Amino acid sequence: MSRYTKPKLWQLKRPKTKLGLPDLDHSKSAVLDSLRSPESKRGYRHAIDEFIQWYCSEPRLSFNKVVVTRYRIFLENRQLAAGTINGRLAAVRRLAYEAADAGLLSPELAASIRRVKGVRKLGVRLGNWLTAEEARRFWQAPSPDTIKGRRDWAILAILLGCGLRRRELADLEFTQSPFLRLDAPLSASRQPSSRSG
Repeated sequence: MSRYTKPKLWQLKRPKTKLGLPDLDHSKSAVLDSLRSPESKRGYRHAIDEFIQWYCSEPRLSFNKVVVTRYRIFLENRQLAAGTINGRLAAVRRLAYEAADAGLLSPELAASIRRVKGVRKLGVRLGNWLTAEEARRFWQAPSPDTIKGRRDWAILAILLGCGLRRRELADLEFTQSPFLRLDAPLSASRQPSSRSG
């Protein structure tokens, strides 16, 4: 009978605290593969690339809560908007989560990184935001008597009703929308007339 011996401390494989470029690239690809929206992929790719560039430019840092907090301070010193900083921190948190899933980072470190607080959003949103009444009037502005007016009405309905970005609407294909059917009847006033003789 062989007797079970407890492995020595140096024999146990411990997750890293300092991630190299290959580890970060592996985690980055795992994050990007988990996202479905091309817009989200683009934003997360940019945020992670910027973090990796900052992380590798510093002396060999451990990937932990203190480092991510230092990165947040770096972003604040660049005077970025609170929403931008919070979006970039979300990408870094996701990077830590994927690194922990791959065994590259300890789950405790990943959990501590996820606890890094974002920046408080103060003030009001910039830009012109439509009220519900303004959105309804805007949606009803196109003329329903012309084909172009109906097209514009449908575009506005999708933008306002689904909250799509302009790029997402431009990439939308006719077959992707279940409520747009070719067999839908036209209104009585726009029925094609039958040609006789």
